[in-house]
Amino acid sequence: MKSIIIPESYNYIAAFLTFSCDLRCSFCINDFETEARNKKRSMLSGEDWVKGLNRIVSRPDLPITLQGGEPTLHKDFVYIVNNIKPEINIDVLTNLRDEKVFIDNIDPVRVKRNAPYASVRVSYHPEQMHLDNLVGKVLDLQNAGFSIGIWGVMHPSQKKKIKAAQRICKDKGIDFRTKEFLGEHNGKPYGQYRYPEAISKKGRNSVFCKTSELIIGPTGHIYRCTADVYESREPIGHILDLGFQIEDNFRSCGWFGHCNPCDIKIKTNRFQQFGHSSVEIKFKDQEV
Repeated sequence: MKSIIIPESYNYIAAFLTFSCDLRCSFCINDFETEARNKKRSMLSGEDWVKGLNRIVSRPDLPITLQGGEPTLHKDFVYIVNNIKPEINIDVLTNLRDEKVFIDNIDPVRVKRNAPYASVRVSYHPEQMHLDNLVGKVLDLQNAGFSIGIWGVMHPSQKKKIKAAQRICKDKGIDFRTKEFLGEHNGKPYGQYRYPEAISKKGRNSVFCKTSELIIGPTGHIYRCTADVYESREPIGHILDLGFQIEDNFRSCGWFGHCNPCDIKIKTNRFQQFGHSSVEIKFKDQEV
């Protein structure tokens, strides 16, 4: 199959293996518009994921990030990790429901690279998890040689618990970082956005949008942005389409106002440099 070349301008490769999740967090970013977790979708087999992902030609500093949902719920998760070609780096976003999936089946070297943050990034959700249990799992993987850290979302109702967890983890030698809460709580919006009106949910406008991410959904379809994959909007291709190639340009979009916060938040890029956003938007009166 023809290679898929990742443009130099791209900052992220997301493979959403599944939207299934064993947790039910009250503010899941996947459910910003509708509950992505409750949408029944077929899942690409591990064999087809490997065929598709192995077409990608990336760079050492730009890994494929396996995520979800909870990616380890894909029945072929271990097969996928162990059969992606070694020249492609792999990161994993997980709630670490079962640390033995990693310890018993995956070589720590396969998910370790030279980067300013951990390759296995574990989400901590106080309303759904016991910290002591999670810390034990992370220490087990850390002692086994995995590049691993914990991230906690600074939701207004959970800030104290997140801060306390961070102190505990620091004392135990675990890298614990925080992420900005994105969305609305008690009528107040939270987050720093490049285009604040994009998440207003106040009608739809047509714009031109350019992404810096390759977004692949559970079915193997490729989307313009995370909003499109969460909402099952029209894809732009499929990872197994023989002729698919990335078009690094602006595309017309009629969903401005119903974007996902992940796409337009101001954040750090893969080098941990602040000021990046996943998409660039031009309005109809601007030259493309």
